[in-house]
Amino acid sequence: MSKIAKAVRKIARADRKVTHRAAAHRDTPAVKLAGAASEVADQPPLLLLGVGTIVVGAVLRRPTVIRNGVRMLASEVLATAIKNGIKRSIDRTRPQKAIETGEHRFAPGKSAAHGDTSFPSGHTAGAVAVAGAIAQDTPAAVAPAYAVAAGVAAVQMPRGKHYIFDTVAGAAVGFVAQKATSMIIRAAEPALVRLFKRTR
Repeated sequence: MSKIAKAVRKIARADRKVTHRAAAHRDTPAVKLAGAASEVADQPPLLLLGVGTIVVGAVLRRPTVIRNGVRMLASEVLATAIKNGIKRSIDRTRPQKAIETGEHRFAPGKSAAHGDTSFPSGHTAGAVAVAGAIAQDTPAAVAPAYAVAAGVAAVQMPRGKHYIFDTVAGAAVGFVAQKATSMIIRAAEPALVRLFKRTR
């Protein structure tokens, strides 16, 4: 076995050990409350946030607000698409299931069972994607937006929903999705501005 392979296995074992230790607290009131709060980063709330921002911007005739809403919505949609693509090709047992059954799988696979789709963290992907989108048009919101995203990611381990590496991968997905979306919007913005001016 190569040194790289040994290092990867060592990191994977540490990932499981630390996460399982954190997940031992998954039934405590504090973790349950934090977990419930982290559901704001689920797909429906994030999509609603994007759509709501677009509507507010349209009503107030604020192009910047509309653009931010479009950016949030598109970033979340792309992050979800990437996340789903990865989940359909990789099986990873969620921590709670691994603790309860004593079995853990992390390998290529196509299981659609919730307990086998830990990798990557969709909540983290969405939270990071939308936080990045907000930061693009509202610099003052950078710190709070990313603080919320970090909190969403951090609580997934105590909840027994995801491993540390799942959240790191989810954050990477969200970052890539937001950057790609921003590039597309930047390219399309001149045409959108002309369209907005014609509708005024």
